[in-house]
Amino acid sequence: MRHLKTFYHLNTESATSLRQIVRHAARGIVLRGENILLLYTARYHDYSLPGGGIDEGEDVLVALSRELTEETGAQNIRDIVAFGRVEEYRLWHKPDADIIHMISYCYRCNIDATLGQAQLEDYEHSNGMIPVWINIHQAIAHNEKTIAESDKKGMSIERETYLLKRIASECL
Repeated sequence: MRHLKTFYHLNTESATSLRQIVRHAARGIVLRGENILLLYTARYHDYSLPGGGIDEGEDVLVALSRELTEETGAQNIRDIVAFGRVEEYRLWHKPDADIIHMISYCYRCNIDATLGQAQLEDYEHSNGMIPVWINIHQAIAHNEKTIAESDKKGMSIERETYLLKRIASECL
């Protein structure tokens, strides 16, 4: 899969001796014209691609389908095509490591027009996460405003906004 970008959310020179974990994630790109299926998260006031962690030993496409179904209620996920890979290095907040190296594998796909019931995890509910169809340009503008003005922004908003811009330029 082609490499799109690597984000460094820390000083990598001073981080070489820190403990690192690697996390792999699958993310879905579902377009209908200029509308895209995203997750809005009230806690961070941002839009992001649906997707999440790949379990140990799990196939990446199985993880993609599982995450899309759980987070959005997507049904009949098909026509899956690789879009690109984004990597991030950032400080980690759990005691098992100092740094996380996040590798996100992004895929375009199609789904049925009707969404089923999402099966969000407790923390996703608590964060106010909901699946939405939104014009991709509106989502980009919203995220850019959040980056510029909000103290609520999460660590993934730069990755998500970069991906949305890349999707808009390559897929519309």
